[in-house]
Amino acid sequence: MKAVRIHEFGGPEVLSIDEIPVPQPAPDEVLIKVHATSVNPVDWKIREGQRKEKFPGKLPLTLGWDVSGTIEALGEKVSAFRKGDEVYGRPDPTKNGAYAEYIVVKANIISIKPTSIGHTEAAAVPLAGLTAWQALFDHGLLKAGQKVLIHAAAGGVGTYAVQFAKWKGAYVIGTASSANIDFLKRLGADEVIDYKMEDFETALSDVDLVIDTIGGETQLKSLTILKDGGRVITTLMPEFVAEAKAKNVHLIGFMAQSIPDQLAEMATLIDSGKVKPIIEKVLPFTSARQAQTESEQGHTRGKIVLQVI
Repeated sequence: MKAVRIHEFGGPEVLSIDEIPVPQPAPDEVLIKVHATSVNPVDWKIREGQRKEKFPGKLPLTLGWDVSGTIEALGEKVSAFRKGDEVYGRPDPTKNGAYAEYIVVKANIISIKPTSIGHTEAAAVPLAGLTAWQALFDHGLLKAGQKVLIHAAAGGVGTYAVQFAKWKGAYVIGTASSANIDFLKRLGADEVIDYKMEDFETALSDVDLVIDTIGGETQLKSLTILKDGGRVITTLMPEFVAEAKAKNVHLIGFMAQSIPDQLAEMATLIDSGKVKPIIEKVLPFTSARQAQTESEQGHTRGKIVLQVI
């Protein structure tokens, strides 16, 4: 099979298209014929060697930690799925990913994909969707009627966070560039702040929850707009723990986990028309260099998907 792998850490040029054997599933794994995957910041961060401590994968390493495809073979202990099932999920980022024609994953981290959309759209859901879901609900404890600020609201995580928060009944505020203001309002945002023209920290107050995918100064300023006991949930390093404690707010960093029940719940929301994946571009998976370069530039609306079949 073909797979896009790295043999060393570095820039996009270290991505190579290799011919390798099709992996065989262990007793608790399934073999998935990959139809599509998508690009996430973790892909190029691992490629650059930024995540060696957190994700100690062995080189050569196949990248890509979103998958949508069909089950081709089952390990002997797997009873929850059948050959031919259409599934999606977020593979283990310490193991080979889905920039490939086949991938093996543990059966307990995937779910049946949404039935109302194809594999191309489904591949844009798992990692970003799980990140948004867990940030809002597991760590952010968001409830109906609360006020949430979502930074980079037009990005991969942000577009799901806006939709999930609106579905929950929250008052949703996003930061974005002017080109994305109308788009985000159509997606469900009640208010959008053009970060180039307005300082969110002077425009907002009494916010219950902030979702931070930017870090640095944005994270620090976010602490100033929260209610007493409010929360900043970051997908990056919690850099300002002492400052948060001094203001009596919670600053929590996390990495999304692959939870099948949440994948199933997101599939239900998609199939009922309440949530939709936002896709900027679809490229063949052999164009991974181009896709990662565009992802690194940080101005993608929603996700870049890599088509395998």
